[in-house]
Order: sequence, then C-alpha cells, then structure tokens
Amino acid sequence: MKLLLPFLMSVFPIASVLAQTQAPSAQPASGLPSPTITEVMVILTAKQGVTLQQIMTVIPAEIQATVKLYLSGKIRQWYSRGDGKGVILLIDAKTVDEAHAVIDAMPLSKENFTDHEYIPVGPLMPLGMLIGAGPAHP
Repeated sequence: MKLLLPFLMSVFPIASVLAQTQAPSAQPASGLPSPTITEVMVILTAKQGVTLQQIMTVIPAEIQATVKLYLSGKIRQWYSRGDGKGVILLIDAKTVDEAHAVIDAMPLSKENFTDHEYIPVGPLMPLGMLIGAGPAHP
C-alpha cells in the first residue's frame, strides 16, 4: 500500500494541460509512404482545474479498468511521463478512432478529468532500405 500512493501521484498529477489535443495527419509531410499503423500512443494528462481529490475518487475504477485492458492485450505498454505530468499508453489499435474508443470508455475520461493526445505509430520505415526491402504494403 505504501507504493500505491507514489505510483498514483506519478500517474495522475493535479495540474497539467496539453497545449494541443489534435491528432497528427496520417500522411507524412515529406510525401514518403506512411508506415502501417500497429499501435496508437496516447498521452493522458489531468485537465487544468481537476484536483487530486477528484482523481482519487475515480482512481480505483481507473486502475481496475487499466489492468483489465493490459491483461487483455489492448494496452500493450504503459509509462509514467518522466516530468510527472501524466501517463503514456501504447494501445493495440490500427486507427486513432479505435484508440479513442478504448480511452473514452475509461473512468477518468468518462468523468472528463483528462486530456488526451493520440499519435499513431508503426514500424520504422527506413529500416526496409537498410535490408534492401521496398516499402511494405498493408
């Protein structure tokens, strides 16, 4: 129990706001082919004005939901941000919309206590050039 509170404090800080919450374009600016999306990185931060007390009323349900999603393989990895301003989840999703559906069902999101940033990610495309393979096609 002694370790639970520090974990919770690092995962859900009181004051933190994302500068922008828009998803990046699916097309890279360089015009190069996009990687196949294998996961969506979701950065969660507490909304400005949300208190630790508010977060703590929902945190037992949030932890239970998060662990269930992890054990089912929907959350592949989860991290605390090094600056203590939130969490980063790697969601098993092929689109931002799929990841939205997962996050929107979470207790803190239902209470509108968090801001989210969604970043689709996939394999590092230049590696194919190193081994003489052309771009992969889904």
